[in-house]
Formats: sequence, C-alpha cells, structure tokens
Amino acid sequence: MPTSAADAIVDLYHENARAWIEQRGQTLFEQPWLDRFLYITLAGGQKILDLGCGSGQPIAKYLITKGCRVTGVDGAKSLIKIARESFPEHKWIMADMRDLPPLGKFHGLIAWHSFFHLRPEEQRPMFETFSRLCHPGAALMFTSGTTHGEAIGTFEGQPLYHGSLDSSEYHSLLQANGFVVVGHVKEDPTCGGSTIWLARKKSNIV
Repeated sequence: MPTSAADAIVDLYHENARAWIEQRGQTLFEQPWLDRFLYITLAGGQKILDLGCGSGQPIAKYLITKGCRVTGVDGAKSLIKIARESFPEHKWIMADMRDLPPLGKFHGLIAWHSFFHLRPEEQRPMFETFSRLCHPGAALMFTSGTTHGEAIGTFEGQPLYHGSLDSSEYHSLLQANGFVVVGHVKEDPTCGGSTIWLARKKSNIV
C-alpha cells in the first residue's frame, strides 16, 4: 500500500482513469508548444517517447496525426489499456519512468504533466535517462513547478502530489546532460499556467 501521496500517484490515476479522461478533455491548449517541439523533432526523425502518456489523448494523438511514431509509457494499467485500444499501431508500455525497460533512442521525448509527479530527489537522475534516450539533436519537453519543493493538490478527493526543483537547477541539469534550453516559460498564461521547458540535445553528444 502507498505510504505517501507521492507513492500513490500511479494507483490514483489507475483507479480514476475515466475521471481523468473526462476532466482532461480534448482541448489541445498545448498545441503551440507541441508545434515547437515537433519543429525540432521532425528535423531529425519521427520516433517520439511520451513518458506519462496516460490514455494517449489528446497529446500523443496529435503527435500521431503529424506523422510521428509514438512509444508511450505510463504506470497506470487502465490508461495504457485505453491507449492500446485507441492506437494499436503504436507502442504502449506499462512501466515507471524511473525504471524503464530497454527502449532505444528517440528523436523527441515529452513528459507533459507527468515528470512533476516525481519527488525532487527522483527528478535529478532522470536527466541522465533523458539524455540516454535521445538522439543527438532530439527535442526534450517537460513541465515543472517554479521553485524547489513539494505541493499537494487534489484529484477525485485524494491528495495529488507534485514535486519540483528550482529553475537554476533545471538549467544546470539540462546543460550537464548535453541539452540546450530553447524555450522556457514560467506559468504560461496561454497554456493553463503550465511551467514549460523545451530543450534540444546537442548534436555532438552521443
């Protein structure tokens, strides 16, 4: 049994998959950022890794319509089942992003509203994972908080955990792992108040 809100994230989404889909809706307010992500990604290829893909809608669906080959990863079995049924020609894997099976390399990696469910100390080593999974020149996009710490929201009456590093540490971790920040907005009012990072892996980094 989960011992904290941070440990309960996967179970919370698994048990409330339909509620999450209904609340999330199909409005793609992220499209301008997704288009910037795709501009980098499609310059090098079309293989995309979506960490915390949920049901595959609407973000992975949009990437698919743009010609991408998507591999989606999520820990919630019920959401992965829906993604597999909706997009059977793509790959959907039930796994924890902190403990991934061998996946190869991708031309783009996105962790939208998923990475920030990890504790701060769990986020730091993920940047080495991001680098390992990305081809040179690949795009990386994720959302975060604005300052180091933890915050607890609510979802279906249960605590919903969020963790974050501060901006300077994200910059340092990206740089140390071979990424250059090409876009960053704190609490973007055009994107539901999301704090967004878009980076590109340096072409001389293997």
